[in-house]
Amino acid sequence: MKMRATKMLAAAAVVAFGLTACSGAGTSKNPAGSQADPYAPVVVEQGFSQKGGTVNVLMSSDFATLDPGNSNYVQTANVGQLYYRTLTMAKETAGQPPEIVPDLATDTGKVSKDGLTWTFTLKDGLKYEDGTSITAQDIKYGVERTYARDVYTQAPQELNSALTHDDYKGPYKGGDFKAIETPDEKTVVFHLKQPFAEFPALVSRSNTAPVPEEKDTKQDYSNHPVSSGPYKIKSYDRGRELVLERNKNWDPATDPNRPALPDEFQFSLSTSQSTISQKLISDADPNAITLDSNGALQASDAARLNDEKIAARTAGGFLGCIDTLNLNTETITDPEIRKAIALSIDRSSIQVQYGGARFGQLVNSQLTEKMAGITEQKSDLDPSGKPKLEEAKALLEGKEAPKKLVYGYSNATERYKNVGTVLQQNLKELGIELELRPIPAANYYTTLAGKGMPDIARAGWCGGADSSSARMTVDPNLGPSLDGKTYGFSNIPRFYDEDLSQRMYELRGASGTAEELGAQWSQVYNEVMATYPLIPTIHSYTNSVVGSKIRNAQVGYFFGAIDLNSVGVEQ
Repeated sequence: MKMRATKMLAAAAVVAFGLTACSGAGTSKNPAGSQADPYAPVVVEQGFSQKGGTVNVLMSSDFATLDPGNSNYVQTANVGQLYYRTLTMAKETAGQPPEIVPDLATDTGKVSKDGLTWTFTLKDGLKYEDGTSITAQDIKYGVERTYARDVYTQAPQELNSALTHDDYKGPYKGGDFKAIETPDEKTVVFHLKQPFAEFPALVSRSNTAPVPEEKDTKQDYSNHPVSSGPYKIKSYDRGRELVLERNKNWDPATDPNRPALPDEFQFSLSTSQSTISQKLISDADPNAITLDSNGALQASDAARLNDEKIAARTAGGFLGCIDTLNLNTETITDPEIRKAIALSIDRSSIQVQYGGARFGQLVNSQLTEKMAGITEQKSDLDPSGKPKLEEAKALLEGKEAPKKLVYGYSNATERYKNVGTVLQQNLKELGIELELRPIPAANYYTTLAGKGMPDIARAGWCGGADSSSARMTVDPNLGPSLDGKTYGFSNIPRFYDEDLSQRMYELRGASGTAEELGAQWSQVYNEVMATYPLIPTIHSYTNSVVGSKIRNAQVGYFFGAIDLNSVGVEQ
């Protein structure tokens, strides 16, 4: 349930189906034209268990942050699972929503009868990279840091919104944080404002990564967060290279979820996407993978995935991630104008910029069939993605439509610029000029959350640890702030409606079965979407080529890239 700092990368040609599909261990291939599921998950060389070697991770830009307390990005979550642990963990299996399993805690928590208290007990033998013990107080302090929003502008807020003590401002401004109690060094007790059935998923978020208070260096903590996982930072040259090595004080007996196969991970943080694509396709580095979205594939390389030898090295999988075009409701205030913009857009042409149907399905909703209790998703968008231009023009009759709008896109991704070109052509039909404005990739979501939010911006949201819950998509994307008085932290379109936002605020504390609650969140989502704060586009399917010595390469349902926790390398 995180924003994607970089998503599936540019492939601007429509490519026929015929990729690979998983069939037990190893990799099998769907012949072109076969009836096999083109979206089946593919794991490259499954079942590998040999330890040793180095995995080289080629990336076009640096991580937005490595600080677990200041991250709302899936790339950081992907690498973070190597050097930090949380109370529970969202464990990936190719093609499936993550499973919530115990991590630092002995179980997934014990809830009180009234649903307002959750208690977790830490395992024995937990240590940091320096050999000191991990305590319940360190868990509490890690959460406390995320309340210092003046310091950590991208701190995850979903856990915080569930806890009492809304007026807490973080550990640097004093005060006792009463929403979490630590009666001893192994017990963490959370106090909730309202019952929250999915709470075990919330504590899998990076908020609960332990942070020793004496090692907290605020913004500089991103340079070397203290490791509680199987790897630690050996060196970090911002914008150039990150190297992770084994943490000798990590005890695998306490951590059955992380195989920790490679000895080392070396991240190259400034390799162009075209170079990454060429290196992976040609197998120039047999130990290489990438976290860049859609495997950094370029349009000129996409067709080569049909080559049998390259297909054997291509991991693939549907993600819990759906891309959207977000309309700034503070600058485009009229819902009918927003609807006109939505109806004018040729989403089928946007799909072409993603590489065609091979790289994802067109969708009219962010809610999927995997979510419990969802009701029929209503939309005036054409399921085929074609525009409804006449209807759009009719909506603008008699209105003072904007003459010029701005579309912001990540400058590391050519595909997103190409999407802007499609939008330019579409909006021109409505008499609207669209300026394309590049935004530095490392600061993209920070910009969208701040004063630099353009009129239209692409974003992606991954359903996250509890992908079966409609709330975990609807609330962060469109819900209100912690106090219900304005739009929420991850609410990019800045949607706030006195009635609908209040209903979402109240639903946070509603009781009922997963199906009943899913139906209620689904209903309010339909009503919100009738005002068009955002436009769903693509449910992503990632194809990621890996080097010939890489093993166990799977595309994480949540991460949208190769799951670093699973990979190994042949010696």
